[in-house]
Amino acid sequence: MFLPFFLELKAAKVPVSLREYLSLLEGMEAGLVEYDVEGFYFLARAALVKDERHIDRFDQVFSRVFKGLEAVSGEGAVDVANLPEEWLRRLAEKHLSEEEKKLVAALGGFDKLMETLKKRLEEQKGRHQGGSKWIGTAGTSPFGAYGYNPEGVRIGQAESRHRRAVKVWDKREFRNFDDSVELGTRNIKVALKRLRRWVREGADEELDLPGTIHATAEHGYLDVKTRPERRNAVKLLMFFDVGGSMDDHIRIVEELFSAARAEFRHMEYFYFHNCLYEGVWKDNRRRHAEVMPTFDVLHKYGPDYKVIFVGDASMSPYEIAYAGGSVEHWNEEPGHVWLTRVLSQWPNAVWLNPVREQHWGYTHSIQMIRDLFCDRMYPLTLAGLEAATRELSRKH
Repeated sequence: MFLPFFLELKAAKVPVSLREYLSLLEGMEAGLVEYDVEGFYFLARAALVKDERHIDRFDQVFSRVFKGLEAVSGEGAVDVANLPEEWLRRLAEKHLSEEEKKLVAALGGFDKLMETLKKRLEEQKGRHQGGSKWIGTAGTSPFGAYGYNPEGVRIGQAESRHRRAVKVWDKREFRNFDDSVELGTRNIKVALKRLRRWVREGADEELDLPGTIHATAEHGYLDVKTRPERRNAVKLLMFFDVGGSMDDHIRIVEELFSAARAEFRHMEYFYFHNCLYEGVWKDNRRRHAEVMPTFDVLHKYGPDYKVIFVGDASMSPYEIAYAGGSVEHWNEEPGHVWLTRVLSQWPNAVWLNPVREQHWGYTHSIQMIRDLFCDRMYPLTLAGLEAATRELSRKH
């Protein structure tokens, strides 16, 4: 069952070798982990990932192959033959109380539970909401998410509401955007070139071809001339909304992030969730431990920076309008106060929205953000990028 995992990693461009794959198998044979999903995750990551830049892609593949069962039919459907039954059985024996084991037995025992799960995965033709039989969300089926059945297998849910499922198959985490994504970035780079302003700076040298030709002709021997390398002098500061509804837009945001990192030597970025408040962060894995005060960002980066916010602006209006409106912490000041401070520092900052522009009118918070930015919200499309860069190129 591990060969598909290896092939999925290769397909996701995680540079794993056959030697590393064999090392993973050797670790399994040596009994380093036994029927422990979390233990296997860390063993596999240690054996297969040699560069921390690839951890996020590894996590995605691992979740798709072993943890998340979000698609049950059609394209992307899960191969039910690869469900690790033995892992679930051992975990049940290890973690369930005697009372909970009796509840599992009410369905006919653990074997019956897994047999029924497989059968329903094979029979079901689409997503199901509620009810007591099909795999879906809510309801009392023993398989699915956001429902209740004490002998169930939770599929596709971030956390337990009743903490009574046999096994959690998902753990929702924010992840850093991968700045090495290259597919689809070429046109984005072209759109971003409008912001470039070339200067010659630094210690790096490049060939001065006209000067070399002139000096060689004048002196009668090859006289190579160099000059300081041309570099993009524009300073770019980007703020990325991450997590929640932004999970639907990870790919396009990664493409933008990758293109911006390639095009701008002076680029800084920070993450926030839903709306800007008093703190931002650089690493989503340590977003609660390593928070940078937003005031420090305002004071550190001068008005010569071009500023781009990237987010779907889709949230409760309270998160923008009221103190304490944040869904994650108590914010002493409303989100609109912090955005106003940002716009005072960088008056022509723009907001890029991955949601289709024709849908903006259906979400009140999008209009609120758009009003704060004086209509400088643009769709995250090539046309939107070109319009945004034209605005950023204006002098205020």
